[in-house]
Amino acid sequence: MGLAFWITTLVVVVTPGAGVAYTLSEGLSRGARAGLVAAVGCTLGTVPHLLAAVTGLAALLAASATAFRAVQYVGVAYLLFLAWSTLRDRSAFSATEAPPRSAVRVIVGAILVNLLNPKPTLFFVAFLPQFVDPTSAGATAGMLTAGAVFMLLTLVVFGGYGVAAGAVRDRVLARPRVTAWLRRTIAGTFVALGVSLLLSER
Repeated sequence: MGLAFWITTLVVVVTPGAGVAYTLSEGLSRGARAGLVAAVGCTLGTVPHLLAAVTGLAALLAASATAFRAVQYVGVAYLLFLAWSTLRDRSAFSATEAPPRSAVRVIVGAILVNLLNPKPTLFFVAFLPQFVDPTSAGATAGMLTAGAVFMLLTLVVFGGYGVAAGAVRDRVLARPRVTAWLRRTIAGTFVALGVSLLLSER
């Protein structure tokens, strides 16, 4: 794994998606600690996709339209649920302290954001073979190592997003108009990601 792998992985991780939106939402709602916890959850959410790619389960998603769509529809439903929850929970985006959520709940929510999206599994299948020869003797170890690097960069980048969101939380949420705009924007982002996932092909 050379510099090209690191750069490509970093670009993929930095690109905003459902995990980034979730991490920013937690950081803005409940502070930097919640943002960091969400980053940990999003990182853990990549593990099932990596294991699916390594064990060949991704081939099932690639070959079976029914299996792919089933996971896809559940993922879309969950993203729409997050959008609805963001609009409904006005206390989360306010200058006062938001109701606390346990680290377990934040992590589970983050894992679900990634787990209920079949695209990362197929991404690993298309991405890792570019840097790890799947026919070589050490292919499995190589893919796991590449996946570990992907997870490390995910944790670092998402952690940065979460801390940054927590750092500006008080200044942003002290302005009612900005708060209302922010809540709608995050909810709209979840809806847009859900629509994008719904329209995506294998």
